[in-house]
Amino acid sequence: MKIAVISDIHGNIDALQAVLLDIRSRGIKEIYNLGDSLYGPLFPIETYKLLVHDNIRNIRGNCDRILLDLNTDNPTVQYVQDLLEGEHKEWISKLPFSLETEDFYFCHGTPISDDGYFLEEMSPNGSMLKKTEDIMELVKGVSQNIIFCAHTHIPRVVYLPNHKIVINPGSVGLPAYEDELPIYHKMESGSPYANYTIVTKKENEWFIEQILIPYNRDAAIKQSEKNGRIDWVNALQTGRI
Repeated sequence: MKIAVISDIHGNIDALQAVLLDIRSRGIKEIYNLGDSLYGPLFPIETYKLLVHDNIRNIRGNCDRILLDLNTDNPTVQYVQDLLEGEHKEWISKLPFSLETEDFYFCHGTPISDDGYFLEEMSPNGSMLKKTEDIMELVKGVSQNIIFCAHTHIPRVVYLPNHKIVINPGSVGLPAYEDELPIYHKMESGSPYANYTIVTKKENEWFIEQILIPYNRDAAIKQSEKNGRIDWVNALQTGRI
């Protein structure tokens, strides 16, 4: 058994194409996308066209949800909304909050919130790994042993005392960002590469590969500049804010 898990594409079509090409070259048929697919100052419609393929199972992220808000003062949300047509809005509205298989549980943030951080907590000193007991509390209602989350854009694997493993594949399209909530913080992967995860089961053991893929970022950087998002330019160039 082998699957690929992607997330946080944020309209970066060139990064997504590079990741999908690598996945196909490895003969992987099952792909799960953890959301935040179209939001960003980049190429949402082109990204949508790639994600509607049958072998990609998509869920909703918080940045997918906000694209359906009727009133917004966020210029990047407005940029994407102006490009969305009926079929795109219908697709977003039908994205499930989570997905489950016999072996895997997939969510964007946590099992109870699409904008909560599963593995990290924020402090005045920055992002820190949560205490084991706090993560254990979040997985109480999850029967599967392999749990995928996203939202932070930072690749991470955490093994728990109950033998469950929580995996964040990182971000395909945006390797760093800053946020004001719950307090001001930065999330920086430190690399401009596109990230995704491969999980393989061999003789009842799970092998986890965090993959970093180089790609041509020129179009994404130019589009970010055009839309006035210098923070995205810096993130795309360096993986830092």
